[in-house]
Amino acid sequence: MIYLFLKALHVISMVAWFAGLIYLVRLFIYHSDALNQDDADKSILTKQYAQMSLRLYKHLCNPGMMLTWFFGIAMIAHNGMEWFGQNGWLHVKVMLVLLLTVYHLYLKKVMKSQANNENKHSGLKLRLLSEVPTVFLITIVMLGIFKTGSNIMYVVGGMVLLALIIYIGIKSTYKN
Repeated sequence: MIYLFLKALHVISMVAWFAGLIYLVRLFIYHSDALNQDDADKSILTKQYAQMSLRLYKHLCNPGMMLTWFFGIAMIAHNGMEWFGQNGWLHVKVMLVLLLTVYHLYLKKVMKSQANNENKHSGLKLRLLSEVPTVFLITIVMLGIFKTGSNIMYVVGGMVLLALIIYIGIKSTYKN
């Protein structure tokens, strides 16, 4: 019963974290677009988007990430290290969550540069960044469902294929 409670809290935290990450990059895109407005609008919009980004990062993304890690580690502790060692899919999942955490921290760097109205990222790059959590979400959920060793290659291969399809789709529709 404890394991199921931990699992439910882990999933809820993960949903909050992903929602925050997906919306955060959307705010970056709006902020970047606002830099092309006239001075009066630009000042108001960029300030507002910077405040919204900071609040979202601090009050949804960070707690979501920390609680996802906490409940995930608690589930591993509850089941024991032997269980963790026997589940190769979980090693891949932890690696993906580590990469997602690096992405999360990278977004903080982007957020700080945008707060200073530094437009270091093109609209295309921001749109590509906005799809990163989607690829991670689909891959991590598929790993959690299929779990067995033979399916891991299909899941990871599917992740690469999905990322490629998204890249081609964005690249072909966004010309800037």
